[in-house]
Amino acid sequence: MRIARTESVTTHALLVLASVVAVFPLVSIVVSSFDGSSGGLSLDSYSTAWTQGRFGSALLSSALVSVTVVVVTVLLASLAGYALATMRVPGGKVILGLLLLGLVLPYEVTVLPLYELLAGWNLIDTYWALILPQIALSVPLGVLWMRTFFASVPQELLEAARIDGTSRFQTLRLVVLPIAGPALTTLGTVLFLFTWNEFLLALILVPDNAAVQTVPLALSFFSGAARSSDPAVTAAAAVLVALPVLLAYTVLQRRLISGLTEGAVK
Repeated sequence: MRIARTESVTTHALLVLASVVAVFPLVSIVVSSFDGSSGGLSLDSYSTAWTQGRFGSALLSSALVSVTVVVVTVLLASLAGYALATMRVPGGKVILGLLLLGLVLPYEVTVLPLYELLAGWNLIDTYWALILPQIALSVPLGVLWMRTFFASVPQELLEAARIDGTSRFQTLRLVVLPIAGPALTTLGTVLFLFTWNEFLLALILVPDNAAVQTVPLALSFFSGAARSSDPAVTAAAAVLVALPVLLAYTVLQRRLISGLTEGAVK
């Protein structure tokens, strides 16, 4: 009993210490963002950051890019994952190998070829320069994720649907997708977080068009500008950028954790 109690106390102490280490930077940034010029608490830093940093436009750009990438990727991943899991696809093993390669390949090595390709299509400094590459980079993870879920669906359920006369697409739409909520929610949340926080692609592919720049890039430019030399204003800008992600995670955390811990199987 004494050993078990000691282990429990040690474990909780380590968890508390890790929590403090993880939360301290966030708390310090939030506290700094409320520092007023007279030393008291003030929202002036948020007003200044919002106005001078033009984060309203950047937030809309990030939302448009992230939502488009998530919707298109989840749709493609659902169709491809269902086909690879339940049908005899010619070259299916080769396709899976290519998807694994796309999953482990560092995307940094694709930035320069992407720039040359998109420049040839006259898409640099447009939304398409952000949306198309991120869909392509997200599809391998999405397909493998959804294939794993669809492969776990009981074959008896699929056979019963076929006996009832449903087509493969109807089986996917009416039978399989309704029970795929945890898998779809987890995949969508992970893709949204990755896409929202993407910085390198935005820096390389949309460096000169402020109208389509996303919030990580806008924050980088703003924090490096002379007008944002005030630490409180920079901290307020960082809070504005991180707030949508925190809200999305807070709302979806139960579904996200459920999908991860249960192997994305309901």
